[in-house]
Formats: sequence, C-alpha cells, structure tokens
Amino acid sequence: MRVTQHFPTRQLRFYLTAPAPCPYLPDRLERKVFAHLPLLEGPVVNDALTQSGFRRSQHIAYRPACETCAACISVRIPAADYAFSRSDRKTLNRNADLKRGLVEAEATMEQFSLLRRYLGARHAGGGMTDMGWADFVAMVEDTPVRSHLMEYRLPSEDGAPGELAGCVLVDLLGDGLSMVYSFYDPDLPRRSLGRFMILDHLTQAQLTGMPYVYLGYWVKGSGKMDYKARFQPLEALGPQGWRLMAPRDLDAPDA
Repeated sequence: MRVTQHFPTRQLRFYLTAPAPCPYLPDRLERKVFAHLPLLEGPVVNDALTQSGFRRSQHIAYRPACETCAACISVRIPAADYAFSRSDRKTLNRNADLKRGLVEAEATMEQFSLLRRYLGARHAGGGMTDMGWADFVAMVEDTPVRSHLMEYRLPSEDGAPGELAGCVLVDLLGDGLSMVYSFYDPDLPRRSLGRFMILDHLTQAQLTGMPYVYLGYWVKGSGKMDYKARFQPLEALGPQGWRLMAPRDLDAPDA
C-alpha cells in the first residue's frame, strides 16, 4: 500500500475481515482491510487513505482485500475535464427547481424515512435494508473528518422548506469531494436524481476549483455499479497509480 501524504502510520493498525458473501457479485466472497481513523488527525489520514483507494464508513477506512478477485476499482472524476453532455444538461434542467442546502452532519428522522423508502425500493434484501435509526445516526454523525449533508428539496408554494427529495453524505477532502452515500425519493423516477446529485457535485467542484469527485468503487460485472462508468473521463486507481480509464477497461472481463 502506497500513501502519498505524510501522517503517523505507526498510529494506524490495519485489520482483515473474515470472508463474507460478496454483495455485488454472485458466488464470491469478499474480504476487507480496515483501520480506525484517528480523532485528532482524521481529515489528513482520510485524505491520504482515500487517495490510496480506501473508502470511509463512520470512523473506519476500508478497502477490498479479496484473494481471488480484483473487480472493485476505486474511481474518481477529474472535475475540470468533465464536459457536460446534452443529456447531462437535460438532467440538470429537470431538477433546476430543487432547492439545495448544505447542512451539518446531523441525522434527522426525515432523512432516515427517505433512506428507508429508497432502500426498500432500490436495494431490497441488501445489507443495509435492516438499518435502524441508531445505525443511521452512526453513519452520519460518527465521523472524525470534515463531513456534511447536501439536501435537495422540492419547491413549496408557501415558501417553507419543501419535501426532501434527495440527500448525500459528503466528505470534504483536500483534493475534492467524496460522495460517501446518496439516497433519494424512489417515486420521482423522471428526475434521474442519482445522476443529478453527482452532476451537481461536479458543478460545485468546478465552481470551487476542486480537482476531483470521488465515487467510491466501480465493480466490474455488477449492474448496481454500471452508472459510475457512464461518467467520462473517469480515473481508476491501479498498480501504477491513478490513470484515465480506457474503453477497453470498461469492457474487459474480471480476472
């Protein structure tokens, strides 16, 4: 593992999980290596680990460590190089009436209710479908890094805050935005809210000069993750570091 920034690695202890069923590819087992993020230097450590292919969940940074599979690939969008397509602009225009609001990383019952609806409609039977209120609070608030929530609300006639349509938990990194988890109203299909929220964060990254928007892992062969490959250009982390993904990378079968 190569880490590009300096931080006290001797304070980090890495652990390996036991094999468990893979949530993305059938008939496979997954393992993860993880470490607890330190309270005092969490942002610096999280920056370096994210750039090295880790992903944050609460106060833990993890990355795949599967022995016979390398399908999970850490990906990010170079914001300055992203050119919005005609389809992108249509998606942005369809959602131009939404009111966006940056809020502190504090969980609310409104957010939790929306998450439960989203999981039931889009990820029924998945590992998060049994998430309770305490789990959601931990997901949002148990963080030693710079995190916030971006809420997207429908317009209202009386000027009061409208109904919550989508929400993203975001980490602010030294070189961009890491979209930790997003969820949205499954009964608003014409808006393409999942794609819209990524496009909106790309817009914000461009406006503020942030180099990257991190999307986590793209999993070759998983229909759940195909949407990430539709954002081009897209950089992937490999043995030689971050590089642009070529069309053959997207079509190549998993080794």
